[in-house]
Amino acid sequence: MPAINSSNEKTEFPRGENTLEEAFQALKGKPWVEYAFHQAQILTRGVQETADSSIEAARSRLSEIRSTSSAHFQMTLDYLDNAKTEIGAYEDALFSKIKDGLVVASYHPAIAIGAAAGFGIIAFKGPRRFLYYSTRRILTNEETLISKAESEVKELRQSLLQMKNDGKLLEERAVKAEEEMKHGRDKLRKAGHQIQSLIRSVYKIERQASGLKDILGELPRREASQFRSQVSSLASEAKKERIALGKEVSKISNYGLSV
Repeated sequence: MPAINSSNEKTEFPRGENTLEEAFQALKGKPWVEYAFHQAQILTRGVQETADSSIEAARSRLSEIRSTSSAHFQMTLDYLDNAKTEIGAYEDALFSKIKDGLVVASYHPAIAIGAAAGFGIIAFKGPRRFLYYSTRRILTNEETLISKAESEVKELRQSLLQMKNDGKLLEERAVKAEEEMKHGRDKLRKAGHQIQSLIRSVYKIERQASGLKDILGELPRREASQFRSQVSSLASEAKKERIALGKEVSKISNYGLSV
C-alpha cells in the first residue's frame, strides 16, 4: 500500500485549456492519486464483474423461461388440437343422433310427440313441479291408504280374536247345555214312563169305580144313593186326571222321545 503524503503540498494545474486529460497527467505523479486510482480500478472491476454475473444469470433465467414457456406453449397447442378434435367428434356424433332422431320422428310421430311431451315435463319448471307435487300427493294418498288398511286389518284381527273367544265360550255353553239337555231328556223320558204308569193306575181306579157302581146297583136305592154319587164323582175325577196325563205324554212324545 503506497504511503500517502499528508504535507500541504500544493498541486498546480496547467492553465490555459484545462482539459480533463491534462489534469489527469498533472495528478498522475502524486502517490495518493495513484492509490485512489488503484482503488477506483478495483471498484470498477468489482462492479463490472457483478454486472457481468447479473447479466449472465439474467440471460440464463431468460433462456430457461423461454425454453419452459416454449414447452408449455407447445403442450397447450397440442391440448387445444386434441380438444378441437374431440369436440369435432362429439359434434358429429350429436348431429348424427339428432339426424337419426328426426328420421325416427318422421316415421313415428306418436313416439316423437310422446318423447317431446316427456322432455317438456322434465325440462320446464312448471310441469316438473306439477309432476312432483302430483307424485307426492299420490304417494301421500297411498301412504294414507296403507295406514288405513293396516288399521282396519288390525281391527279385523282384534274382532276375529274376540269372535274366537266368544265362540269358545259359546261352544262351552253349548256343550254344557247339550249335557243338560241330555239329562233333561232322560228326566222327561223317566217322567213319561212314570206318567204312563200313573195313567194305568188311574185307569184301574176308573174300572174299580165302574165295578163299585154295579155293586151299588144291587143295594136298595135309599141306602145306595149316597155312595153312588160319591163313586160317580170319583170316577169322573179319575177320568179327567187320565186325560190330562195323556196330554203330558203326548207333549213328551212330540220332543222325539219314546215313552
